[in-house]
Amino acid sequence: MTTALRKSLQTTVPQKQFGPFRLLQALPWLVMAAAMRVIAFGGGPVALPAIVVADLAVLQAFLATATRSIEAEGGQTGLGNLDFLEQFHLMRVVLWRIVGLMVAVAMAVALAGFTKTAPVFLNGIDGMAFDQFTALGKLWSAFIAAIILLILVGAERNRGRVALLAALREFARRWYWLGGAVVVLGIAYLGLGLVQGFVRSVIWNFWQTSDAGQFIKNLIYFVFIFSFAMLRLWMTLLILTYGLKQSYIHDE
Repeated sequence: MTTALRKSLQTTVPQKQFGPFRLLQALPWLVMAAAMRVIAFGGGPVALPAIVVADLAVLQAFLATATRSIEAEGGQTGLGNLDFLEQFHLMRVVLWRIVGLMVAVAMAVALAGFTKTAPVFLNGIDGMAFDQFTALGKLWSAFIAAIILLILVGAERNRGRVALLAALREFARRWYWLGGAVVVLGIAYLGLGLVQGFVRSVIWNFWQTSDAGQFIKNLIYFVFIFSFAMLRLWMTLLILTYGLKQSYIHDE
């Protein structure tokens, strides 16, 4: 992290403000991610490419939200000044680093004899925006989000260089605050998942019993999916950015 970014994260009063419409910058990426998830769910030869594109879209949404959450905590970052090609290159490299980490952990878990649990560790990126169905998966997504945030902070300091091992070492060094933030985020994912499940059942009953037109039903489902996706992403970044800020405050 640059010295300016570290100092600005240590401040208690935000230095920048942003309007509510800037919260929507992640929405197009979440729309793309959701569409790719539907395609991947259908299976076939396009499933794997669709998953890759979906994860890339989630990472792009994560980047946009990370910039705003750092600003909300009073920090300053140049991540938002990258053009589209620079952002795409950065997140593409981040994707393969994180995929490598997830595959390595999943293989280690499988070799340890937990073959039914291993697939959970392949969905860390997806769970940052969309609901995971297991408690372990929610906690794993929270950890993956923390590592990605550290990678982005390190990339800004090192002129775009993506360093996974450095991010893991940084997480270990700041385990008290960042580890605590991951646990809090995992618990928040659990609570949000319960709320989302309840709302999902209400919408399902509405679909089955209401005489409203198909357009209204689709609109309600659209608002449901992307409201929770944006809420989950913002919750992720705000909790982790706060934890990172506190780790720097207490590191002095």
